Amino acid sequence: MQYFVVMIDYGRRGREAVVDPEITRREVISRVSSGEYRNILFIHEIAENSVDDVTEAILAEAALPEIPPEDLDLQALRHDHARDLRKHEKA
Repeated sequence: MQYFVVMIDYGRRGREAVVDPEITRREVISRVSSGEYRNILFIHEIAENSVDDVTEAILAEAALPEIPPEDLDLQALRHDHARDLRKHEKA
């Protein structure tokens, strides 16, 4: 059996350990990237008789990819913006 333990710190209100045997690694990553899990103290993966701290790995996977500025197509963005403005013009 494999499951994840996500320990969340609520400050003065205390801590909460989220333990759900049916949640997958992908779902944990999804919840971290969506902001559902915030102020994470640690994430442990329990498998058989071992416990692994996977906090750094999951936080790295959940991070949004950064797009370097040179990869942006600014001309296309201007055209899209102009098209959006035209949609709201009164005919």
